[in-house]
Amino acid sequence: MADTFIYDHVRTPRGRGKKDGSLHEVPSARLGAKVLEAIRDRNELDTSTVDDVIFGCVDPVMEAGGDIARASIFEAGYATQAPGMQINRFCASGLDAVNMGAAKIGQGADDIVITGGVESMSRIGIGMSGGAWFMDPSVNLPSYFMPQGVSADLIATKYGFSRDDVDAYSVESQKRAAHAWEKGYFKNSVVPVKDQNGLMILDHDEHMRPETDMQSLASLNASFEIMGEMGGFDAVAVQAHPDVEMVKHVHHAGNSSGIVDGAAAVLMGSAEGGKKMGLKPRAKIRAFTNIGSDPALMLTGPVDVTQKLFERAGMTPNDIDLFELNEAFASVVLRYMQALDIPHDKINVNGGAIAMGHPLGATGAMILGTVLDELERRDLNTALVTLCIGAGMGTATIIERV
Repeated sequence: MADTFIYDHVRTPRGRGKKDGSLHEVPSARLGAKVLEAIRDRNELDTSTVDDVIFGCVDPVMEAGGDIARASIFEAGYATQAPGMQINRFCASGLDAVNMGAAKIGQGADDIVITGGVESMSRIGIGMSGGAWFMDPSVNLPSYFMPQGVSADLIATKYGFSRDDVDAYSVESQKRAAHAWEKGYFKNSVVPVKDQNGLMILDHDEHMRPETDMQSLASLNASFEIMGEMGGFDAVAVQAHPDVEMVKHVHHAGNSSGIVDGAAAVLMGSAEGGKKMGLKPRAKIRAFTNIGSDPALMLTGPVDVTQKLFERAGMTPNDIDLFELNEAFASVVLRYMQALDIPHDKINVNGGAIAMGHPLGATGAMILGTVLDELERRDLNTALVTLCIGAGMGTATIIERV
C-alpha cells in the first residue's frame, strides 16, 4: 500500500455535555462544519478536490441522523463534489474514520480525505440510537451485557486497582490537562467556536476541574454500585469471571470520562495529493488494526489490539515514544500500563478524557491530533493511539513523523 500522510488536524473545544454547556446551542451539523471550515481555511483547500469526508458519530439520530458528514459539508459551504460518510464503532469511531481514510488512500482510491468525528451529547443523549446489544436478550445475554461503569469496576477488582489508585490517576489527568492549557500546547489545534455574528461561544475545554484533589474525589460515592448490586449486573460480572468473588465499585464521575460536545477533523492524503495541494506532511500512518475482546471486561480491548498491532508491525512498546489511550475510566489506563509495562510518563502526557471529556464519535481523531502535536513539541517520532470500545473491542493506530 502507498503511504498515507497526515497534513493537518483541528478540533473544537470540548463543551460540557449538559443543557447549560456552552456548545448546547450549536447544532451537530454546525459543530462538524466548524472543523471542516478550519481545515479548509488553514490549508487554502480547494474543496472540490476532497475525495471523501468520513466522520464518526455514535448516536446518529435526530439532527445527527442520516449522514452527519454530508450535512456538515453543506453547512461548511464545501463544493458539492465532496462526498461524506458517517461511521460508528462506538468510542473508536473517530479513530476508525482515520483508519478507513488511510486504507482508501493507501489503495489508491482517494488522494485527499478529511476524517474525524462529531458528537453533541448535550443535544442527543448517550444511547439515544438504541440497539440490540442494549435491548435484545438474544444479544445481551451471550455478550454478558452490563453498563460500562460496572465493567470498569470489574477491571479494577480483577487486576487489583483500589479506589485510591483510580482517584490518584484522575488527579494527575486533571493536573496534566491544566498544565497543557496553561502552556499553550493546544493553541495551534483548538478552533474556537463562534456564533453567526462572530461572538465567542467557547474557546477552551470547559469540563476541566484543575482544583481536583484526593480529598474532593473521596467525597464522591461510587456511581455504579447501585446498578451493579440492585440491577443484577454484579452477578453477571461474577458469572463471566468467577475468579472474582465480588465486584468492588471504585468509579465515579471524577475518575470517569466526562460527557461533552465536540468535533475534530484530520486532513489526510497521498504524497501526490498533498503535492498538488501544496501541503507539507506532518506524519504518516504506519499501521492500524481492530480486534474483538472480552465482552464482560469490555474495556480491555486496547491491551489486546496493541499486542496484535505490534505483532503485525514488527514492533514492541520500546519502539513507541508516546502512547495516547482514551481515558474512558481510570482503570482502563491503569490496566493498559500494567499489562504492557508502560511508564506513566509516556502515556496521556497532557491529560485525557477524565479531565477534558469524551465526545464519543470525535475522541479518536482528537487524541490522534493531541499526540501528533506532542511528538512535534518534544521532537519525538512515533506514537500509538488506542481506545476501548463498547461490547468488547479495541482499535489502535501507529503514526510516525516525517
